Amino acid sequence: MAHFEELLDRYADVVVKIGVNIQEGQDLMITAPISAADFVRRVTKKAYLAGAKNVYFRWGDDDLTLTRYTYAPDESFKEFPQWEADGMTKLAEQGAAFMSFLVPSLDLLKDVDPERIAVQQKVAAKALETYRQYTMSDRVSWTVISVPSEKWAKKVFPNLAPEQAVEKLWEQIFFLTRADQEDPVAAWQKHQEALAEKVAYMNRKAYKKLHYKAPGTDLTIELPEGHAWVGGGGKNEKGIDFMANIPTEEIFTLPVKTGVNGTVSATKPLNYNGNLIENFSFTFKDGKIIDFKAEAGYETLKKLIEIDEGARYLGEVALVPHDSPVSQSGLLFYNALYDENASCHLAIGQAYPCFKDGASLTSEDLEKRGMNKSLVHVDFMVGSDQLDVDGITENGDVEPLLRGGLWVI
Repeated sequence: MAHFEELLDRYADVVVKIGVNIQEGQDLMITAPISAADFVRRVTKKAYLAGAKNVYFRWGDDDLTLTRYTYAPDESFKEFPQWEADGMTKLAEQGAAFMSFLVPSLDLLKDVDPERIAVQQKVAAKALETYRQYTMSDRVSWTVISVPSEKWAKKVFPNLAPEQAVEKLWEQIFFLTRADQEDPVAAWQKHQEALAEKVAYMNRKAYKKLHYKAPGTDLTIELPEGHAWVGGGGKNEKGIDFMANIPTEEIFTLPVKTGVNGTVSATKPLNYNGNLIENFSFTFKDGKIIDFKAEAGYETLKKLIEIDEGARYLGEVALVPHDSPVSQSGLLFYNALYDENASCHLAIGQAYPCFKDGASLTSEDLEKRGMNKSLVHVDFMVGSDQLDVDGITENGDVEPLLRGGLWVI
């Protein structure tokens, strides 16, 4: 078995060569918590060895974040540093790559007024809107990854001592990101081929609607004309391959904004801005959330869907088999990057331009085609071993896609 240091190196290779796929002379921006500094240093070395020109950093810290939310004046949450937004946009314009570390801050802000969090979230989203358009339309290479923190590891493995929990979480990350394989880069290329087969099938079928049926769920989702299923890797505007999420097991597309009807129940908790939303459901009519429930985190959920008008509509439809490696781990990660790859999921808010000719469409064209626009994009999990999904053709024929959460195609 490979030594821990060797596994770290393999993981760093994956995120640099498969994730952002750094090119000669390209800049890289890394956004990470200071708890991840050791691995960021390893990634930075790999990036320079792969040809990066400059590696820049945006650091975060949970304690400082909590201090600000506890003691800063209300006025400060109505502002976002313009220099930071301008810098991110400028880097995107110049073709930089972007790597973000998603390390959950569980319960960090549980005692903070949800209004403060909502105000800051909206202001930050508006300031970074142009930058987000670059990433969500795949004009630039970008990836999201995770590394353990002690708090996160203890949440996933509450019965282990902190050091053992961190070690166990690293084992899971190495396995689920294929870093434990002899040639992780080749393993990812093979995985991409498997996802591409499902993508090709769904694009050939071009279903008019999808129907979801499970305990607490009876939902119909209309898909826009000319939609495209995508999954695994993407290509930036220069034609360079990259992998937006590591790990990833999903294929996804967008719904018609006004074409969602019925009720859907979440099957896993949602960690949003350090607050857990549990046992929640949405009811949609003509695309819009007209009712919602949550046994825990109700106010957080309410603030989320009130950020703007688009936050009450769906922006993503993703299919993930219940036997995916993340699901087979039997773990709840409290981290959307991992949990969404254990389960079919949906997202409220901003849609990705998943059209066959999406790259050539203007913002106005995309909205006319039925694409939702919002300042937020938040995934929530709906898959289980009891979920059935049907594809409905233009002629009204009903064809099974998933039964008991597993592919039947």
